[in-house]
Amino acid sequence: MKPTTLKEIAEILGISITTVSKALKDYPDVSKKTKAMVKELAVTMNYRPNSFAVNLRTKESKTIGLIIPEIVHHFFSSVIKGIVSQAEKKGYLVIILQSDESYKLEKKQMELLLNKNVDGLLISLANATADFDHLTDFMEQGKPLVLFDKVAKIVNCSKIIIDDRKAAETATQHLIDTGCKRIAHFRGPLLPQNSIDRFLGYRQALRNNDMPYDPSLVYICSDMSFEEGGDYAEQLVIEHPDVDGVFINTDMVAIGAITRLREIGIKVPEQISIVGFSNWFMSSAISPSLTTIDQPGFEMGKEAFKRLHKEMQAMKSKTQLTPKIKVLETALIKRESTRSI
Repeated sequence: MKPTTLKEIAEILGISITTVSKALKDYPDVSKKTKAMVKELAVTMNYRPNSFAVNLRTKESKTIGLIIPEIVHHFFSSVIKGIVSQAEKKGYLVIILQSDESYKLEKKQMELLLNKNVDGLLISLANATADFDHLTDFMEQGKPLVLFDKVAKIVNCSKIIIDDRKAAETATQHLIDTGCKRIAHFRGPLLPQNSIDRFLGYRQALRNNDMPYDPSLVYICSDMSFEEGGDYAEQLVIEHPDVDGVFINTDMVAIGAITRLREIGIKVPEQISIVGFSNWFMSSAISPSLTTIDQPGFEMGKEAFKRLHKEMQAMKSKTQLTPKIKVLETALIKRESTRSI
């Protein structure tokens, strides 16, 4: 069936198309009787507004883009839920794309979203992203952009983040406070800012406690996987049998490490204590349960959309907004993978 038009409703009721349009929008200069007739007939004829025409008139698509490195990751799943929960309230559709940690794909996806005429973009950068011209180019098209989680400090836009350095320092300090004397770090890839900041937090905690920094105790996780955590844990035991604590960049890697250590007969936390990062739901299910930093993914998603929506509204009204950086709180969740104080 062809979609019902305003013209058809107007012809049946013997009124103008303008009156029908105003009645459907509850304009005060249309009588209650006319509004009731128009709305009743619109329901009967299954009338739906032409969203393309509305978007053309308002210069809004009512869609936003969201680019994340991984959709299946627990943290990013929580972020998506937070974003969608707020977007639905404001009548926005979210186009979700996965960069798969690829700079080239991330750049291509941003071009795609521009062609789709999204009203704004939320993005957590891929690990491989070292050039940020595509972000600047996007904003130069008159589109607001908000970075979250993995961000670029030199890009002048709003950001929703946590204090990764402070959180990592807290995690490492907990290992020290529970008696660890030689602490290793399984860090993320070299490029992402959050990976850099967590490494710096680890080093700062050592420095605060007059503990020497040994670069051979830092293992770089390129794919941040369960398998990588297990392999590095076994390698650590062989190369550094005196290590009694490990701060690990993310829970997936930490759980892989705990699993392998258990398989080769190393007791956690009696012989090696472990702290992860993100508070993935599996962190409380594994045995021993994982001490970790709680990273507020759902809240980050909510705040990211709220900021983007504010900037989209400001752009619509031609109001200038200064980019804002919002830092969300984290918390250390103490479980069984570290010893009691």
